[in-house]
Amino acid sequence: MTPREAEEYRALRATIRERGSLRVVLFIVAVIAWAAATIATAALAALPVATLLPLLVLAAGFESVFAVHTGVERVGRYLQVFYDDDGTREWERITMAYGRAFPGGGPDALFSAYFYLATLLNFVPVLLAEPVRLEVAVVGTVHLLFVGRVFVAHRVSGRQRALDLERFERLKAGRREGEAGESGKTG
Repeated sequence: MTPREAEEYRALRATIRERGSLRVVLFIVAVIAWAAATIATAALAALPVATLLPLLVLAAGFESVFAVHTGVERVGRYLQVFYDDDGTREWERITMAYGRAFPGGGPDALFSAYFYLATLLNFVPVLLAEPVRLEVAVVGTVHLLFVGRVFVAHRVSGRQRALDLERFERLKAGRREGEAGESGKTG
């Protein structure tokens, strides 16, 4: 490994570490911001539609957690494909093999259950406000759309490692073919 590659490897490992911690902090901040928005709207507005503001805060928090998680996973796959050729840094491969052998054994990196619970709690004031059917339908549909988003993101996240690994391997193979084509050309 060249000095530049060693530095890139260290920087990318640091990125994984920092963003992994950031994901947890973002989740906590999102839940606190959602709770504050929920309390504020409950105190200031009696309309069921007012629950959409805290839901927006919750959705933004989820999207932040999801984006950071996706980035961390992608960097991990990049390191696995481009820096694990010599077999001395097999931790990424072993981690993926462990996940395949023991599915569902780890924590939910997206905190999906908590986002589902917060969405349910966010909908309770709608029901307490004695809404008309149209309000329940509209506000309920928006809440269900968010639940669907969390569900889809959770499923996508479960397949992301394998997909990113395959894509990076294709990119690496394409790069090798391009280098072989370049060295095979004569002036």
